[in-house]
Amino acid sequence: MVDDNAGHDGVIKDEDVAQARKLCGHFFAERNSELYTAAHADAMRNFARGYGDDNPLYTDDEYGVGTVWKSQIAPPLIGVAVNKALLGDPRPADLRRPAFRGVHNFVSGTEWELYRPVRPGDTLYAFQGYESVEEKESEFAGRTLIIRRRHVRMNQDGEVVSVARVILIHAERKAARSRKKYAVEPAVYTAEDIARIDETYAAEERRGAETRWFEDVEVGDKLGPVAKGPLTTTDIIVFHAGGYGFTPFAPTTGRLAYRNRQRIAPFYVTNAQGIPDVAQRVHWDSEWAQQVGAPVAYDYGVMRDCWLSHLVTDWMGDEAWLLRQSSEIRKFNYMGDWHALTGEVTAKRIEDGRPVVDLALRGVNQRGENTCPATATVLLPSRRCGAVRLPAVPADLADEAARMMRRHHELRAAARTALSPGGVK
Repeated sequence: MVDDNAGHDGVIKDEDVAQARKLCGHFFAERNSELYTAAHADAMRNFARGYGDDNPLYTDDEYGVGTVWKSQIAPPLIGVAVNKALLGDPRPADLRRPAFRGVHNFVSGTEWELYRPVRPGDTLYAFQGYESVEEKESEFAGRTLIIRRRHVRMNQDGEVVSVARVILIHAERKAARSRKKYAVEPAVYTAEDIARIDETYAAEERRGAETRWFEDVEVGDKLGPVAKGPLTTTDIIVFHAGGYGFTPFAPTTGRLAYRNRQRIAPFYVTNAQGIPDVAQRVHWDSEWAQQVGAPVAYDYGVMRDCWLSHLVTDWMGDEAWLLRQSSEIRKFNYMGDWHALTGEVTAKRIEDGRPVVDLALRGVNQRGENTCPATATVLLPSRRCGAVRLPAVPADLADEAARMMRRHHELRAAARTALSPGGVK
């Protein structure tokens, strides 16, 4: 049940909206560490397996040596699971984060730009901030706030690895509970139903070492299908174990959970037994999901982003590069739902001297709903142009990353000096 006695009524407050708007255009070092702080071979493998990807380029520390990359590389969206705290100047008091206490939030879409591979031993750092804030009324949740957040990830040398823009929806919980727009019957399957899904799994193909040449691709060529689901609580556990969600709001246990409750009390809501538990349990606790307006528990939008990247990387082969991916998470993916991921080539062209193909992607559930329409752009090797050449990082972005990394090293050096013999202790 919802603990409304805690003084957090689930309503978006004007002062939080004003503070969110004030943050736009300001970017700060990400001081939180994820489950993995370095992209070692096991981190790459576990993250890939966390969303069901068995590509040896990501999961085998020896396979990649024989590819154009000369080593194992990480799955494209590894940045959501690997981060080491970046030292940076403190936030000014007037640029604190808005509280949004008791307000439900979820990801409704992402845009990724990928610049270079993450290799074994790389350390990833990030800086992030708000790009825009939009307010609107939602059928699902009444007053809602749409925040577009930019995350820049770089390696230990200050080289930009990726830029992700996340569209985050903040929704009023009480309005969501009272309207209950998304009433659906949980899916139930017969043995014959599971056998038909298994046929899709059995027919999946990974391009792998077989080169997909730019010249051989035609507009209209098909991708998939790749099966995902039916979604279970186990899938959510495995995705967490693979590295996703280990932020300040991550589920913890024992003394760590106690300390987290002292630090971010509004994130904990008592369950039916009177026990404080994380609001994030909407992803595995259907009773709590119903309290925020959903019929049953549901997945993470980022999980479906990873599924979409799996569809693309299976199709494109080891020598290609996923350049961009953009998704919309339009509907919930509930416990018991299964998806068939498919796509097609919509265009091919030369972009900045590089052969690229554009793709339209989708994930359709058993109700026939496209819950995650997406697009992607892939760099392919060419018989005429040669091997894939990675994209250049825009100069202003490279400069911004370099400034962040210089400041990190300055602060780390100052801290070491303070702790050295003769220094301030």
